[in-house]
Amino acid sequence: MNDTGDHQTRAARREAARAGKRARVPPDRQATRAMPARVASAQEGTRSARRTQRDSRRALLRRRALKVTGVAAALGVATSVGVAVHLNGNISRVDIAHGSAARPDDVDGALNILVIGSDTREGLGSEYGVGTAEGGPRSDTNLLVHIAADRQSAQVISIPRDSMTKAPTDCADPASTVDNGEVRRWNDNLNKGGPACTVKTLEGLTGVFVDHVAVIDFSGFQSMVDGLGGVDVCLPKPVSDKSAQIELPAGRQRLMGKEALGYVRMRKSLGDGSDLQRIERQQTFMSSMVQEATKTSLLLRPDRLYRFLDAATKSMTADDDLGLRRLTSIASSLKGLGTNKIVFATVPTEPYPADLNRVQWRPEASEALWAAIRDDAPLPGQDKVRTASHKLTVRPSAVTVSVANDTGVSGLARQEVAALSAQGFTASVAGTAPTSSVTGVVVHHAKGDIESARTVAAAYPGAKLKVDKTMAKGDVRLVLGAGARPAEEVPNREGTDPLPAPSVTAPPAPTEVASRTADEDICG
Repeated sequence: MNDTGDHQTRAARREAARAGKRARVPPDRQATRAMPARVASAQEGTRSARRTQRDSRRALLRRRALKVTGVAAALGVATSVGVAVHLNGNISRVDIAHGSAARPDDVDGALNILVIGSDTREGLGSEYGVGTAEGGPRSDTNLLVHIAADRQSAQVISIPRDSMTKAPTDCADPASTVDNGEVRRWNDNLNKGGPACTVKTLEGLTGVFVDHVAVIDFSGFQSMVDGLGGVDVCLPKPVSDKSAQIELPAGRQRLMGKEALGYVRMRKSLGDGSDLQRIERQQTFMSSMVQEATKTSLLLRPDRLYRFLDAATKSMTADDDLGLRRLTSIASSLKGLGTNKIVFATVPTEPYPADLNRVQWRPEASEALWAAIRDDAPLPGQDKVRTASHKLTVRPSAVTVSVANDTGVSGLARQEVAALSAQGFTASVAGTAPTSSVTGVVVHHAKGDIESARTVAAAYPGAKLKVDKTMAKGDVRLVLGAGARPAEEVPNREGTDPLPAPSVTAPPAPTEVASRTADEDICG
């Protein structure tokens, strides 16, 4: 081919290549190329402005992120240093062992915190009066908070302020004790010797070791409620109480600090005006406080938690060991505690013969209550609230159970034998004569054979286990006493037949303690 032909061929190829490139250009760019120059220029300017705006927004977000990170770091430092110093500095200190020569044994792991509501009026002006007749504070509210060693339950025991009990004559004197003391009203202990006197009296009466004390006055209570953002209450009828400084409609409603203080203190406007009914109302209010703190995830909101703690500590007197670090540790250990595992109860009482306006502790029932606290066990009559969570390793068919009826109620042992047999146990009625001395359910087992006993006890939540050296391995004796409940299904039951419906029941135990859990409806 000649030079001219080659040149024409190369020109044709170049034209074809340019055509191909034009074909591959996206439609919007082709349209732009086809537009007049000023239109294309305007569109390109708009895109440039958008890119500039986007880049500016991203830069702002990066600066904000860096700022938040810096603030978070600063708050972390403040929390560990400044906040801790501030909150600890709010708390007044007291030696709760002052005047005590000997104290009960401490139960490892379990915690007993005595919370005292002082009736001092400091910081409230004169609307609640200017003080007490004795010229000093008394304990308007008394709560022993028992936190179980396994942190799976908590019990809040109210001690009626009008209780007449033995108490040391001179709490500051180590030689003066409950045993050689005098009888006086409970709320006078704080007035006579401060928190240490109340601790010394409680420990001497009950044998319960008190780990910590926290005294909160009227002002502190108001501020704590305000720190929560208010607390719900439920009134059966309208209330107008000049002494308590409140006027409220009937029904469910939210109270802030001042109204809440009046609500928990009033006596004559609701019920029979007794301190015992006021305690019931206070326990319902505390249940509502627990529900509120849980609902709002108080522990997960640093801002609200700080306000609450700041309010609480400003009007708090506590022992030397109850500082912010200890409070934080206790709160952290209770993060998984459900409201259904927080139980409120009151020391069982009866009228005080010398003055019917006062009460005294019922001996048998109150001793059973304090024994449960000492032993870190469920309260009498509340076995269903906290039960052991041990994994069962022995199947029912490997256990032989004899059932003894210690209640005097005919047919109870046969009924429980049928319920156990339906689940695979080899069960029979024992021939032992009733003694009427057992309360609840006691499971006797051979030494080293606790696993067999646990399988049986799983049918009776809260049953006590007891070693019997005369028994053979694999044999268990079940003793039913007053307050015993019918058998339940064990988790590893054998057989599918339903348990027979109970036709007889054990008599109530004289030591059972009335209670409520924190998850109960406040309007119920």
